[in-house]
Amino acid sequence: MGYILAIDQGTTSSRAILFDANLKIAAVAQEEFPQHYPASGWVEHDPMDLWSTTAATCRAAMEKAGLRAADIAGIGITNQRETTLIWDRKTGKPIHNAIVWQDRRTADLCQTLREAGHEATVTETTGLLLDPYFSGTKVAWLLDNVAGARARAEAGELAFGTVDTWLIWKLTGGKAHVTDATNAARTMLYDIRQGAWSQTMCDMLGVPIALLPEVKDCAADFGMARADLFGAEIPILGVAGDQQAATIGQACFQPGMMKSTYGTGCFALLNTGADPVMSKNRLLTTIAYQMDGQPTYALEGSIFIAGAVVQWLRDGLKIIREAKETQPLAEKADAGQSVILVPAFTGLGAPYWNAECRGAVFGLTRNSGPEEFARAALESVGFQTRDLLEAMQADWGAAGDTALRVDGGMSASDWAMQFLADILGAQVDRPEVLETTAMGAAWLAGQRAGLYPDMAGFAQTWALERSFAPSMESTLREERYAAWKRAVAATIGVAS
Repeated sequence: MGYILAIDQGTTSSRAILFDANLKIAAVAQEEFPQHYPASGWVEHDPMDLWSTTAATCRAAMEKAGLRAADIAGIGITNQRETTLIWDRKTGKPIHNAIVWQDRRTADLCQTLREAGHEATVTETTGLLLDPYFSGTKVAWLLDNVAGARARAEAGELAFGTVDTWLIWKLTGGKAHVTDATNAARTMLYDIRQGAWSQTMCDMLGVPIALLPEVKDCAADFGMARADLFGAEIPILGVAGDQQAATIGQACFQPGMMKSTYGTGCFALLNTGADPVMSKNRLLTTIAYQMDGQPTYALEGSIFIAGAVVQWLRDGLKIIREAKETQPLAEKADAGQSVILVPAFTGLGAPYWNAECRGAVFGLTRNSGPEEFARAALESVGFQTRDLLEAMQADWGAAGDTALRVDGGMSASDWAMQFLADILGAQVDRPEVLETTAMGAAWLAGQRAGLYPDMAGFAQTWALERSFAPSMESTLREERYAAWKRAVAATIGVAS
């Protein structure tokens, strides 16, 4: 039993990665699934797509590695956070498509609650802001818009879960309705200080507590994956939301350590230790991980569109066929042009939190073409990351003195990471293993199974692949960033 099966269920695809006893990757399987956009600003997934691709990739990875269930010591799960599902406890049938974290349909509800003076209570209790991003208002929408849902929920007939909870329910054949503290902390229903579901928040949003799962540590016994799936039962031993799993995978275990993950969105987390730091700059206060009943907190900045801007170049503008074409295009861009892309396709996240504004492009000329769009797309991620880190520095003080550890698909681009270092004026460190999200989930399960070292031992295994030092002249850096800030202000101005 020298292997751990890590499930990485993301926004656009599901992956299964097998790690051996030395935390080396033995096999990977991945499968994309369709996105559904029933209205402007609405994003949904078919819950059965999430499940079927997860089950299929687990089997495919095991087959690639030539492993049986008996070879696997445990399963670790990491998942897209905030995405919201409700299903029937008896039949397991979802009552509606999953509402994805990017979905903005509850913007009006958030505004109503804000105008009623509830945002201070939300932030004090949950560490979050009143925004459609989080699960709570999505749950309320489902209860109010699916026929009979509220009555069934109040009768205890329905179950709510984020994606981890849904997958565990399916893996265990409905025997376990559970989540971990990191996913619970993203629902806008969880008191991050008390470590329990908040009756105040449930009452505010009209969510019956009977709907909610049991909350566990990140490394815990979450149930047994049923034998008919993989040939024998396998214990599920680790769970963390994707950004927290990446924080763990990057070994950011000391207060002041930071990581930024570049997937569909971009998410920067700063470990703040045993005490929650309440942001004065519209960042989120969240749980980085919870071990042995003790939460470690973090400040988080969330960018909705990072890697998704490259997908837009491919699927929307159709100027590239593959993501890897973006870098060579950017390198050929006309240095005399200053095209700025504000990718607010589904609103702006931290530190602006504007659900209404939409994307905009500034500085176009007759000579602007694919090269300039590619450069502007990659640069937009660097600019947005600086927005986050400036807010973190203001809240934490020492954040600007710490190297930023990066991971996720876009971190493989040397061009993008060099621009990131340049615009931040800070060191950017890329690890040898970019699969930090899956590795974090694997370590949680493997440590629980007794296969992997403790936190200190795991931190020693982190290895640097390349460090990027800033090379941009400081005057130019500040000019470029000031232009970005003007572009954001104009984008928000159009929406107001």
